[in-house]
Amino acid sequence: MKAWSWDRYGPPEVLALKDLDEPDIGRDDVLVRVRAASVNPYDWRHVAADPKLVRLSIGLRRPRPGLVPGADLAGVVERVGDDVTGLRVGDEVFGEVRLGSFAEKVAVPQNRLAVKPTGLTFEQAASVSMSAHTALQGLRDVGRIAAGQRVLVNGASGGVGTFAVQLATMFGAEVTGVCSTRNLELVRSLGASDTVDYTREDFTARARRYDLILDNVGNHSLGQLRRPLTPRGTIVIVGGLASARGSLLGPAAQMIRGALVSPFISQRVHAISWKPNSTDLRFLADLMEKGELTPVIDRTYPFDELPQAVRYVEQGHARGKVVITL
Repeated sequence: MKAWSWDRYGPPEVLALKDLDEPDIGRDDVLVRVRAASVNPYDWRHVAADPKLVRLSIGLRRPRPGLVPGADLAGVVERVGDDVTGLRVGDEVFGEVRLGSFAEKVAVPQNRLAVKPTGLTFEQAASVSMSAHTALQGLRDVGRIAAGQRVLVNGASGGVGTFAVQLATMFGAEVTGVCSTRNLELVRSLGASDTVDYTREDFTARARRYDLILDNVGNHSLGQLRRPLTPRGTIVIVGGLASARGSLLGPAAQMIRGALVSPFISQRVHAISWKPNSTDLRFLADLMEKGELTPVIDRTYPFDELPQAVRYVEQGHARGKVVITL
C-alpha cells in the first residue's frame, strides 16, 4: 500500500510517500481502507518531534522505521478481527488511531471507531474524532459545563474551537469565542453570543467574568487566564500552536504548571488529554445526524499533497479542519 512516512525529524518536507506492507490486524482490530483523513497539530508535532518529549514514544534519534503519521480517518471496513462485534466488512466508519491514518489502509482498534452517519461525507467524518473528542471531553468531563454558565473558548475558529463553540452552546452555556477579525462571523454562526477579536482586545483584561475557559492556544500565562475567571471557575488547558516550539515539553509545560498550582487556589486548572472511544463517537455522530453539530472544513488536499496540508496546519491559520482525500 501507499503510505506517508519519515526517517528523520524536521519540517513537513521530510515526509515521503512510500510502498509499505499492509498492516496486520489483531483480534480486536479492524482494517480500514482510508477514504479521507484530517490533519491536526498533533501530526506535525510528531513529524518535527516538537516538543522533544515526543521522541520518547516514537524514537529518540529518529522515528522508528515504517511509522506512518496521522490520527483522524474515515473509510470502509475491509477486514475485521476475530473478536470484533458490531462492525462488518463494507461498513463506512470514522474514528482515530494513535498513528497510521496517512495511508491507503490502517488497522484501528474497534473501540476507536463508529459507523459514519449517512448524511456525512467521508471528508466531514474524517475531521471529527480528535478535535470533537477534545472539545467534548474538555467541556463535559473536565470542565463540568452546566447550562447558564459563561464559557470562553480561546481559539474558537480552530479545529477544537469550532466544535467547542457548538457543543458549549448545545449544553446551554453563554459562549464567548476568541478569534481573529476574519473569523468573527464564522464563530458567531456556530453559536457564540459574544466574540473577542484578539487583534484588537485582550480577553484577559476584560471586566467580564467566566465560569469556564477552554484554552486551545497557549498564548497566555496561567496568571493572565485566571484574571477573567470567577472565583470558583475552571480553566481547561488544551495546548495550542502558541506553546513554546522547540522546547522539551511544549504544551505540556503549561499543563504541568496548572497541575501544580490548582491544589492551592479556589479556581480549578486542569489539562485535557482526550480519550478516543466509540461511545463518544456515537454520541457525536447522533448530534451530526440531527444537525446539531457540523464539522467546519477549511481546505481539502489530495493524498499526494499531504506535506502541503501539514505545512498549512503548522502555520496556525486554518479555520476549522484541513482534510486529505484518497
